[in-house]
Amino acid sequence: MTAPLISTHQLTYHYGSLQILQGLNLEVPKGSIYGFLGPNGAGKTTTIRLLLGLLKPAAGTVELFGQAFVRHRVPILQRVGAMIETPSLYRHLSGKDNLEVARRMLGLEKKRINQVLEIVRLQQDAHRPVKHYSLGMCQRLGIALALLSDPELLILDEPTNGLDPSGIREMRELLKELNQEHGKTIFLSSHLLSEIEKTVTHVGILDKGLLRFQGRVEQLQQTALSASTLEVEVDNLLLARELLLANGYQIISSKKQRLRVAVQEKEEAAHLNQLLVLGGVSVSGLSYAAQSLEEVFLSLTEPQVAEPVNSLSFSILPA
Repeated sequence: MTAPLISTHQLTYHYGSLQILQGLNLEVPKGSIYGFLGPNGAGKTTTIRLLLGLLKPAAGTVELFGQAFVRHRVPILQRVGAMIETPSLYRHLSGKDNLEVARRMLGLEKKRINQVLEIVRLQQDAHRPVKHYSLGMCQRLGIALALLSDPELLILDEPTNGLDPSGIREMRELLKELNQEHGKTIFLSSHLLSEIEKTVTHVGILDKGLLRFQGRVEQLQQTALSASTLEVEVDNLLLARELLLANGYQIISSKKQRLRVAVQEKEEAAHLNQLLVLGGVSVSGLSYAAQSLEEVFLSLTEPQVAEPVNSLSFSILPA
């Protein structure tokens, strides 16, 4: 089995008495697009800074390319390109001149500038001042800067943050191209699964410094399919809650005469309906839904927040 390109073992970080990361064990496979997900404040940017050696962990280790970061810092960083939060750009200079400044610092050949401009599709705007760039263009220029040294690994912090739907689509296409055509392993953070679920191959979900899930997207999809709910509309919410809880059902949420109840199979709908009606509760509607990926993400980071989507509704005849 191939060793992961990024590996952390019990990585821990705190700021004063505030615990930011707790025993983080990341495994990012070579050739993957790894989506590092979590709400704002979960510890994603802190993790990225630890991976790049910009912060020192309180405990634990970081390995990149199978080497301990603490012992091989310089050769490791020569194989990594990164963009943390908003890219640092000289706004009075053109996009090409921004790349030229970085090229000279890195001692690279001039032809590399045109190569990365072509990759991020900024050739037509290369001579425009950056102050006239859209946010999406600035993000792509930031990625061009990260690509200058032709790194094997790209680490991107919220690359879709603030982009409109068109910009998100362009970023998604660019990341797939970098991965599939240029062979880059990509580690990117985001607080919105919906923006990157069509892009990533692997997912890690971080919440309050703890890794709640890690694996392939297909594994998360399987979790979603196995996590089904019924939404029940009733005339007596309190009585319905009492009956369901007394009979061992898990109530996910309840409001405005509606309850969301965890179920294993669609067939439970008939039993649940009969239970409520015989208990004196009038049921005016039921809808069944397998959870979406977004709902699973929210259930791992914000329990009982998600609302059902794409429900398959059906009528229930009075008993």
